[in-house]
Amino acid sequence: MPLYRSLLLALLAGALNILSFAPFGLWPLQILSLAAVLALALRVGSCKRSALVGWAYGFGWTGCGVYWLYISMHDFGGMAAPIAALAVILLALFLGGYAALAFGLSAWLRRRWHASAPSVALLVFPALWALTEWLRGWVFTGLPWVSSGYAHTASPLAGYAPLLGVYGLAWISALIAGCLTLLATRKAPLALVLALGLGLMLLAGGLGLKTIHWTSAAGQPITVRLLQGNVAQEMKFAREQISASLTLYQEMITAAPADLIATPETAIPLFEQQLPPDYLPQLADFARRSGSHLAIGIPLSDDPQHYANSVIGIAPELKAAAYRYDKHHLVPFGEFIPTGFRWFVDMMHIPLGDFGSGPAVQAPFAVKDQWLLPNICYEDLFGEEIAGQLAASHFAGAPVATLLLNVSNIAWFGDTIALPQHLQISQMRALETGRPMLRATNTGTTAVIDPQGRVSAQLPHYQRGTLSATVQGMQGMTPYILAGNAVMLALAALALLAGWLGSRKNRNDHRNRAASPRIDG
Repeated sequence: MPLYRSLLLALLAGALNILSFAPFGLWPLQILSLAAVLALALRVGSCKRSALVGWAYGFGWTGCGVYWLYISMHDFGGMAAPIAALAVILLALFLGGYAALAFGLSAWLRRRWHASAPSVALLVFPALWALTEWLRGWVFTGLPWVSSGYAHTASPLAGYAPLLGVYGLAWISALIAGCLTLLATRKAPLALVLALGLGLMLLAGGLGLKTIHWTSAAGQPITVRLLQGNVAQEMKFAREQISASLTLYQEMITAAPADLIATPETAIPLFEQQLPPDYLPQLADFARRSGSHLAIGIPLSDDPQHYANSVIGIAPELKAAAYRYDKHHLVPFGEFIPTGFRWFVDMMHIPLGDFGSGPAVQAPFAVKDQWLLPNICYEDLFGEEIAGQLAASHFAGAPVATLLLNVSNIAWFGDTIALPQHLQISQMRALETGRPMLRATNTGTTAVIDPQGRVSAQLPHYQRGTLSATVQGMQGMTPYILAGNAVMLALAALALLAGWLGSRKNRNDHRNRAASPRIDG
């Protein structure tokens, strides 16, 4: 097949892959598309061509997955349309490079090790696929949006999430894709039976693991009210809107009591020093009178040069904010400026665009019998960091969070697939940790997610409202909390070692046959 045709097919497969994620949920497409492109790569042979095929797949997949960044840069940031479009294309090309690395390295190792197609499909490629997905999660601070494991929050593979995390799901899905590739390309009956059996066994194993509950109920359930203000992004920081926003959230907070009332990220768009003197004291008085705990998104400034994207917690027994969480994992270009890119950020008009980072481990907020650990917007993409905070508290003998709370404002991306995609990311965090995830967002998706990753309640997008629910906190440690990505990394390393050892035996057998004397009759 000509290279251009392979590239077009891979690009199409990548674009179709986005249908496997929320809001579409066609999770088999993630495995099928990857299997199809792996078959193409095995057929084209050379390292360069395999890498190009992988790059086309990764570009189509991530380009369709993050196209909405154009809205934040152009519609809300004021960047010129051609530059904003070019920035998204370049980002998708960069992200596609991780898939290129997995496919290219697989072809290179196949040639160097003289590995068989089954060894590549079942050992080498799945390991490299998981490793490159993991790399995408932290290189240059990471951007693991629509990482392949997220397609499986509702698939049979979700049962593996508490053990291996989202990148472990990427490894298992690539392993099943390898099985499908062998089914389509191998003619030996034994190979077909083994590939089919392995694929079915992995799916059945995930279903079986779904029946295991790694955590158990902690204390008494609490009532929660999650606020969705639906403040238009273009007006959020406008001078004429700020007073209305302060009044809006004051009224929404004090409309009814609850054990926990949570606002979205930067619901209060001013620093504490800029607020009316009685604003926070009035909210603290409501908390005291009603017995409510308040988690409020607000920027905090410790001095004129340093400010943080924060959540403050106001408890009923205290007169002022008793708790503070500062966002740790910041968004490049939106919340901090990478070295050498001031010129790029200056082409946009994004307020509060250079935050300081909070500590990697922060204490949870006590809400009656429960302990609440916030994360802010983009932070819930990084499951290993949330798990790491839970593990750090556990090993230090400190209170361990029983509930997770994500406060977000992704109105920056319009009414696009970014909203359900972000909800799906939070679902994965609930699966990994065995804890409910609460979401309070400006425009959506405000929701309650149970410990099995199921959405039990949510508000419609782009509507002002309050989501009321009763939530049971959970205690206990999933294997993923205790080990993070270490198990996945170990399994990938073992798979590569097995591929090398198997190929070494094949090479030795080949050399022995070549060295054997020929007897011509």
